[in-house]
Amino acid sequence: MILQALVKEYESLAEQGKVSQPGWCQAKVSYEINLYADGRIKQIICLKQEKEIGKKKVLIPKTMKVPQMVTRSSGIAANFLCDNSKYLLGIDAEGTSGRIRDCFLAAKERHLSVLEGTDGIMAQAVCHFFKNWNPESVQECPELKEQWEGITDGGNLVFGMNEFYAQDDPEIQKMWNASQSETEEETSGICLVTGNYGPISRIHRSIKGVPGAQSSGAALVSFNAPAFESYGKEQSYNAPVGKYAEFAYTTALNYLLGQEEYRFQLGDTRVVFWAESGEEAYQDFFASFLEPKPDNEEMLKAVFAGLKKQKYLDLDQFELNPNQKFYILGLAPNAARLAVRFFYEDSFGNILKHLAEHYQRIEIVKPVWEQNSYLGIRDMLAETVNQKAKDKNPISNMASMVLQAILAGNRYPASLYTDTMIRIRAEQGNVTWKKAAILKAYLIQNYHLEKGEHYMGLNEGCKEEAYVLGRLFAMLEAIQMDANPGIKATIRDRYFNSACATPAIVFPILFKLKTAISKSWNGIIRVQKYITKSRLWKLWGNSEKKCRTVWHWKSRDNLIWDIIIRCRKNMKSGRKSK
Repeated sequence: MILQALVKEYESLAEQGKVSQPGWCQAKVSYEINLYADGRIKQIICLKQEKEIGKKKVLIPKTMKVPQMVTRSSGIAANFLCDNSKYLLGIDAEGTSGRIRDCFLAAKERHLSVLEGTDGIMAQAVCHFFKNWNPESVQECPELKEQWEGITDGGNLVFGMNEFYAQDDPEIQKMWNASQSETEEETSGICLVTGNYGPISRIHRSIKGVPGAQSSGAALVSFNAPAFESYGKEQSYNAPVGKYAEFAYTTALNYLLGQEEYRFQLGDTRVVFWAESGEEAYQDFFASFLEPKPDNEEMLKAVFAGLKKQKYLDLDQFELNPNQKFYILGLAPNAARLAVRFFYEDSFGNILKHLAEHYQRIEIVKPVWEQNSYLGIRDMLAETVNQKAKDKNPISNMASMVLQAILAGNRYPASLYTDTMIRIRAEQGNVTWKKAAILKAYLIQNYHLEKGEHYMGLNEGCKEEAYVLGRLFAMLEAIQMDANPGIKATIRDRYFNSACATPAIVFPILFKLKTAISKSWNGIIRVQKYITKSRLWKLWGNSEKKCRTVWHWKSRDNLIWDIIIRCRKNMKSGRKSK
């Protein structure tokens, strides 16, 4: 299903001219080796472009259409017209060596075999370069010395002459396409993706753009050990995918992963999404739904209202088809391979409907300073993680399951509720509006407590033990704070976690503390009188012990004695006691 959907996406992108045809691919190129007609190096041109990422400006390689690049493992395999300095120049950062010279010789052999017999100026220049270039004489080339570090950092290089690139030369393109059809004996069979009979791909191309995977790319389909072989079929012959289908799905997936606006990170999972028709309007609309911002909230509200009336909004004069198939794919890194976290397929209308229902469930009264009307999915998951920790990503499996539950309109995973409660306990009862919204949505969806929507404030009629004890705890803390203005640590700091775990043990202790506080409030007036008459004031100067003896019934209660001391301080500073 995944590969079939990606092949269809490739065909849609190819019709729009957004991806290359078979035999070609998109690659990031750092430098151009500009040649004279006789093959000598004229100059080295940096192709990196300045791009603003966050608050910084960085140089990134230029994306160019080049001949299809090979999939390397540990052996030597040369690309045509686009490769790193080891293959095209026979050098690395430390110069040259035996293995690097072998890489250059492999590139030389391939270029001469493809371009042999052509009379084109560009093709002849490339041939002359490989025939005459000697990696040992690199120190004699001042053009290379000037940009040595950049050239040898592992980035791709291409050939050019004047203002043209070698891969854009019509004659070279013709020669390359002809060489692709002259392939050696291949294993043929029925493709599991297209159902057509033809050559089967032995090694699938790498997928790039998944954080945490190898920078050179990771495989989505691969077999590398005898334990995975069956019926004598080696490598990817175990899962026969035709060369066309292999090229199509890898090209489409690399294209989607390369579009920043149509991907997002959820924990360690990179999520991409696309419509079957290839129209980017659906992707734009879906992206705005996942992460609502203040500038698109009015549009979202209009869409939500339209969904209730079974009407759909036009986007930039483009009519969205609610029956359009839409795909969401989540990929996670696993060394040199990729793991599929989830793959969801549904109509675009159903997905929007489920998202709207989720935002309705999670809606809650917010602080006046909060600008966002909707709580985005990533912001919601961030509430389940300690934001002071180094790793602020939510648990991968939990994040993926939450997204799937939202998209399909299913029950939220229990870990969403438990992780939120753990954060509340760890933060000593600091229930933010975001955490409260998560709990509300979970209880409504998983336990069908729809009545909770009508009790956004105090519910005096609720008789549930947990709710009543929560109210009671809040009242006890309020009494303590009123009796001790400016107190730094309340019963919430000392008793909240234990009150949640063992309420039968903790609440009797809290009632005893409350009784002591109540006594202190009854005695406050008398304390005020004694202080006013300066009885304790005079005794204080003589001895604290004598003062405590006079106030003997309070000497057994430190809390009340603290109140007496505080009253004395207030009188001393000229403030009146309560």
